[in-house]
Amino acid sequence: MANVVVIGAQWGDEGKGKITDLLSRSADLVVRYQGGVNAGHTIVVDGTLLKLHLIPSGILYPDTLCLIGAGTVVDPRVLIAELDMLLDNRIDVSGLKLASSAHVTMPYHRLLDKALERNRGPYRIGTTGRGIGPTYADKSERSGIRIMDLLDSDGLARRLCPIIRQKNEFLQNLYGLEPLDADAVIREYVGYGQRLAPHVVDGTRTIHAAARNRKNLLFEGAQGTLLDLDHGTYPYVTSSNPVAGGACIGAGVGPTMIDRVIGVAKAYTTRVGEGPFPAELQGDLNHHLTDRGGEFGTTTGRRRRCGWFDGVIGRYAVQVNGIDCLAITKLDVLDELAEIKVCTAYELDGEVIDDFPVDACRFACCRPIFKTLPGWQTDTSPCRSLEDLPPNALAYLGELADLLQAPIAIVSLGPDRGQTILVEDPIHGPKRGLLSH
Repeated sequence: MANVVVIGAQWGDEGKGKITDLLSRSADLVVRYQGGVNAGHTIVVDGTLLKLHLIPSGILYPDTLCLIGAGTVVDPRVLIAELDMLLDNRIDVSGLKLASSAHVTMPYHRLLDKALERNRGPYRIGTTGRGIGPTYADKSERSGIRIMDLLDSDGLARRLCPIIRQKNEFLQNLYGLEPLDADAVIREYVGYGQRLAPHVVDGTRTIHAAARNRKNLLFEGAQGTLLDLDHGTYPYVTSSNPVAGGACIGAGVGPTMIDRVIGVAKAYTTRVGEGPFPAELQGDLNHHLTDRGGEFGTTTGRRRRCGWFDGVIGRYAVQVNGIDCLAITKLDVLDELAEIKVCTAYELDGEVIDDFPVDACRFACCRPIFKTLPGWQTDTSPCRSLEDLPPNALAYLGELADLLQAPIAIVSLGPDRGQTILVEDPIHGPKRGLLSH
């Protein structure tokens, strides 16, 4: 029995959806522990492309329960649309559970998110505009609406009426927007509650019941380490804690329950939105990685910024998450390149540093120091074992393992489930990989 956390080791968009889907076949319960519809992952199963924002990809396995935990913020409109999409694809959604204490993204959260971002002007953060930050702000301010509130129409009306009056003052007087109709919002969200009621559970009780029965638990984070509210490139971060420690808070478990942490990283680096990015590429190479890697946001469709693999942020991710092993994705995107660079350190104020500077201003001043490696210029997408890989591709993976001081357990060579090399069993195997440092 093993309880595993899967986290992003970069700025998100690392391919966690595919890795979570892959690992879910060994899991009895998959728990999404933070974030909201600002996250998204794309899964390809037998040629069918599925885009999910809130529902864990474990839903594709009929015997796997999936819980949207208390630490997430839930936009019920999006959740219901995802349920309908899965049903249209003849996928059983009876295994989906929704924590009653998860907070709800309301219409005023989306409006305020977009208005706040517009007002930041040149200092914009690059939010998705989906209302995530304002939802978490209300949660911290203790004026949030939770899933359980949607199940009580009278109680919801009593809670929402004064809140909407206050939010309308902001919308009208501060941002010049039209006010919300409180009665219409209440009716809409009571309807959402009725639709979601069969899925609502006590999240903590569900998790601990599975643990008592010695089930395999998989905790799925959204976004990535460098977007963590406390440990990322603040202020260009998300509003929650994607790091492994966030699983304990968002799911409601103690740290002693976690057996293993798997970090997911692309074979290069991407970032969406604003903020410093030392290893970022410009020109043809940037476009090559973007187009070949399909680097467009699942949630917003925005073009991602691409760069070489950054070993400095990778080492930092290993440290703050306690990563046991790595899953390296999109190795095949590099197949056509004659040479590949890896950022091994930064130059800052005339000195070489190999630690991540938490000060965003200092980070913005960092210049990457690269090591150049030969490419392999061979199609790796058909490879299904390490022995199938070209020697230079294998050497590149070994370089990443050495640089991050963490073993590689999984190598992904395309979006489909089958396009994967399992170096070791990341759930039940020993805490080492065949590419260990």
